[in-house]
Amino acid sequence: MGGLTDVAGLLVGHAADLIGLTGCTAVLCPAGAVAAVEVRGGASGLLGLDLLDPGHIATRVHGAVLAGGSAFGLEACFGVMAHLEARGVGLPTTGGPVPLVVGAILYDLAVGASDVRPDRAMGGRAAAAARNGPVAEGSVGAGAGASVGKAFGLGCAMKGGLGTASRRVGAATVGALVAVNAFGDVRDPTTGDLLAGARDAPDSRRLVDTARQIREGRITPGFRQTHTTIGVVGTDAPLDAPEARRVAALGHLGLGVALSPPHLSVDGDALFSLATGALARSETPSADALGLAAAECVAEAIARAIRAAAALGGLPAWRDLFGTPVVDA
Repeated sequence: MGGLTDVAGLLVGHAADLIGLTGCTAVLCPAGAVAAVEVRGGASGLLGLDLLDPGHIATRVHGAVLAGGSAFGLEACFGVMAHLEARGVGLPTTGGPVPLVVGAILYDLAVGASDVRPDRAMGGRAAAAARNGPVAEGSVGAGAGASVGKAFGLGCAMKGGLGTASRRVGAATVGALVAVNAFGDVRDPTTGDLLAGARDAPDSRRLVDTARQIREGRITPGFRQTHTTIGVVGTDAPLDAPEARRVAALGHLGLGVALSPPHLSVDGDALFSLATGALARSETPSADALGLAAAECVAEAIARAIRAAAALGGLPAWRDLFGTPVVDA
C-alpha cells in the first residue's frame, strides 16, 4: 500500500477539525513494539520519554500519537490510552492493563482557530479509526493545520500536511508517516528542486530559498511563526532499544533531504521508531540498512504530504499553485 501500515502490527487512524484546522493521528501497535525517539531542533513537545529510557521496566509501547495544538495537543494521547484500555491492551498489572503511549506535537495554533486543539475525545476518535489499510494523506490528522515556509510569515507560507511511504529491505518492511509543519521549505527528494515553502509575496508563485536567506543573514527564524515536523518510522524487524534508536536517528537523514533547512532552533523535529518484531531475527537486516531505508521513506512521505495537501486557512497548496490538474478519462 506504500505506507506505514505495510509494517505488520501497526494501525493508523486520523481525526481532525477542518474548521478549527487541527487534528491528530494515532499509530497503534496492540501487540506492542520496541520504541525509541530521536529529537533535533530546539522547540520539541513530547510525552512519554521516560518509557523510552533503556532502564525503564516497560520494554514495549502500544501506541504513538502525532498531534497539532502545541503542548495542549498532548491531551490526545490520553484518549488513545483510554481506547486501548477498553480493549484490554496494555502492560499487564494487578489492576488491569496500562497502555503505554508516546506522543509528539506540532504548533498549528496560528492557523484556523487557536482555541481549538486536539483533546481526549479527538484522540479517542483517531484510535477508533485506526486500521491496517491504506493511510489517508494530505490535510488529515496531525497535518490538518500544518504549514511550511514561514520565513516571511503565514501570509507568504504554504499548506503543509501528512504523508506516508514504505520500502522493502530484504525480508523486512520499513515505513514512515510524517506530519510536515516546517519553518523552512520542502524540496523534491528526487530532483532537489524547491517544491513548496516561503513565497516572495502573498499572491506570488515564486518560492524563496529560506536556507539561503538564513545563511546570508537576511532573515532570522522566530518563534512567533508555526513550526515542527514530527513522524513515526516503523519496521517489522525485531530490534532492541539501541537498534530502534539508530533507525530513528538515521531516519532524520530524510528530513535533511526533503526539508530546507530542518532542525532549526525554532523547529522541534522528532521521529519515533517502532519495531513490532513480526519478522524472524534470522531474516533481519542491520539497523543501519533499516535506518537508511527509513530515511528514504521519510523524504518521500514529506513530498507526498505536500502534494496531497489541500488549500485551507488561507494557505495555498502545492497542487493549486504548481500541480498539474488531474482530468478524469
